[in-house]
Amino acid sequence: MQISHDHLPLRRLGLAAAGSVVLLGIAAGPAAAHAEVSASDPRALAENVTLSFTSEAESDAAGIAELRVVLPQGIAPDAVTLKEAPEGWKLTATPDGYSVGGAALATGTDAEYSITVRQLPDAESLAFKTLETYGDGKVSRWIEVPADGRKVDNPAPLLKLQPAAPGAKPIAPSPPPTPTPTPSAPTAEPSSPAPAASPDARKANAADSGSGNGVVVAVVAAVVVLGGAGAFRWTRRSRQS
Repeated sequence: MQISHDHLPLRRLGLAAAGSVVLLGIAAGPAAAHAEVSASDPRALAENVTLSFTSEAESDAAGIAELRVVLPQGIAPDAVTLKEAPEGWKLTATPDGYSVGGAALATGTDAEYSITVRQLPDAESLAFKTLETYGDGKVSRWIEVPADGRKVDNPAPLLKLQPAAPGAKPIAPSPPPTPTPTPSAPTAEPSSPAPAASPDARKANAADSGSGNGVVVAVVAAVVVLGGAGAFRWTRRSRQS
């Protein structure tokens, strides 16, 4: 059986159309999950800025339970406060950033929350490396920072900043809390000096001292007299004998 040459172009067109449908189907398929960040004021050195984060769910077995974020240089953990989050979620500062989480969300639910930053640093862009932990223990790492415009498989949420407003200056960091002084042991109060004796008291003391001395002299004289008398008698008896 011979195929008419007139039917070949139609057949080729049909194959091409089928291929196009397949390509379109692939392109229209579900996009890969990712994490994003946006700012209420995306300018360098902007103050009291609200940063909103969205982490798309990518697990069919469990919901997102925690997001661990590494802050970019120029934003300290104590300069961040939680503004909005899923019900029951709390923010906890870490040495290099913070974590926000609580009860696991429903499977397939994106995690959305926002924080307030005291001031954005003077930079062109900020990368917020994020670890997503699901209720079943699965962890997704959005920590890669694209360089030289190249695409990466797991990009970190990236915020591009505009130039700072005229006159904007960095805010001085918050001073560390002043340590509470430790109370020292109470010291004994110095004893009060004895009151000086009055003139009358001094005279009385002198009189008492004089009378005491007179008694002592009289006693000594009596002892001497008695001793002398005794010696005289003993000498006289010795001569008579």
